[in-house]
Amino acid sequence: MDGDERKEVDQAFRELVNMTPAALEKWLATDQSRSAGQHKDGGESTGHASGRRIVEILRARRSDLSDDDYLHMRKVVGYIRRHLAQRPQGEVQDTRWRHSLMNWGHDPLA
Repeated sequence: MDGDERKEVDQAFRELVNMTPAALEKWLATDQSRSAGQHKDGGESTGHASGRRIVEILRARRSDLSDDDYLHMRKVVGYIRRHLAQRPQGEVQDTRWRHSLMNWGHDPLA
């Protein structure tokens, strides 16, 4: 991934991931977070695992991020954009939709 691609991905990631590392870690420790999303073989959901990785990326210096980190950031951007487009009608405070997005670092009510 070249410098321009990294810059573009970083900008989109930082615009869409609107939870701080501390807030995301606190959220990931909740039962609501653990129950949201798709679980492989009863294990950790894809979004929950992604959330842990997002915390690491947010805490890292940009100069320390690898191409693999940028690929994950791109995946996060795509996920958030797709799910924002699927917003359900009505109140979303306690919905699986919101909880899933929060696992990916985006609180739509923030």
